[in-house]
Amino acid sequence: MNSNYLESTRKQFRYYKSLADKTFVVLNDDDIHWRKVEVQNNIVTLVKHMAGNMLSRFTNFLSEDGEKDWRNRDDEFEDTLATKDEMITYWDKGWNCLFNSMDHLSPKDLERIIYIRNEGHTVLEALNRQMAHYAYHVGQIVFIGKLLKGDQWNSLTIPKGASKDFNKEKFNQNKERRHFTDDAI
Repeated sequence: MNSNYLESTRKQFRYYKSLADKTFVVLNDDDIHWRKVEVQNNIVTLVKHMAGNMLSRFTNFLSEDGEKDWRNRDDEFEDTLATKDEMITYWDKGWNCLFNSMDHLSPKDLERIIYIRNEGHTVLEALNRQMAHYAYHVGQIVFIGKLLKGDQWNSLTIPKGASKDFNKEKFNQNKERRHFTDDAI
């Protein structure tokens, strides 16, 4: 079960990354800086926060506290990345750190205790914590993209009004064990 958990978690992280990546494709440099009100996070700040969090949490994941002294969390919420390319480069740096760390985990690591701000977590708990955190922010990124693109937005999952056809296609396939993200990434 533990190796299945690690593989499933990798796929789930990749799925959430892919949702944001697909959103970035349809946005331009102005879109990533848009915010309705000043206190709202824009896409740049969400990306900076997520990537900064990933770099802090997953650098030396098993051996150092996940809140590094070099992390400047408050700066993550400043809109300092000028272009979409610059933003994506930083985004990918964070995800590469996460996936590189996960690639070195084994099932026996899942019960190890690691620390985030001196609070002990099993590795399994820490991965669940980060999954929920990143899914939350990816949802915000996608929502902002949908707001900006309006009628031009193409659904990243099952389109509105297409559930019946989607389910029909799925139920016409043979039953087999697979991860729901296999066709989505």
